Amino acid sequence: MMFERILVAVDGSREGGKTVPVAIDLATRYGSEVTVVHVREHGRYEGADVDLGPGAAAEDIVNAVHDAFAAAGIDARTEIRRVSPGDTPEQIVGVAQEVHADLIVMGAKGLDAVSRFLLGSVSTRVVQYANCSVLVVR
Repeated sequence: MMFERILVAVDGSREGGKTVPVAIDLATRYGSEVTVVHVREHGRYEGADVDLGPGAAAEDIVNAVHDAFAAAGIDARTEIRRVSPGDTPEQIVGVAQEVHADLIVMGAKGLDAVSRFLLGSVSTRVVQYANCSVLVVR
């Protein structure tokens, strides 16, 4: 089998939501085990832990994706990881290694060329460091 284990990285954005139908299609075709991960950045501000993620709660994001897989008849495992700002790509790659993923499916946020050059993007860094194939959905 080509893709026995698929890791789907979701961020809660509209663009990132495009990854779910693609991952469902691949998992259905290959009978893959699926792990859904949401990496949530946290920082310290005046002594308090501050959630730097998008507006929706992390649990709501992964539950919605889990429900989409369940509706397609696919049992997906979910994980939420908390990291320091900027550590998201390394965490996605780390989870992929832990679950022995053959493929990472993730979205591209669509940074403009200058921002991508200066800052890099999560998907670019995952592609650079992953030990498995990476499918970036636009």
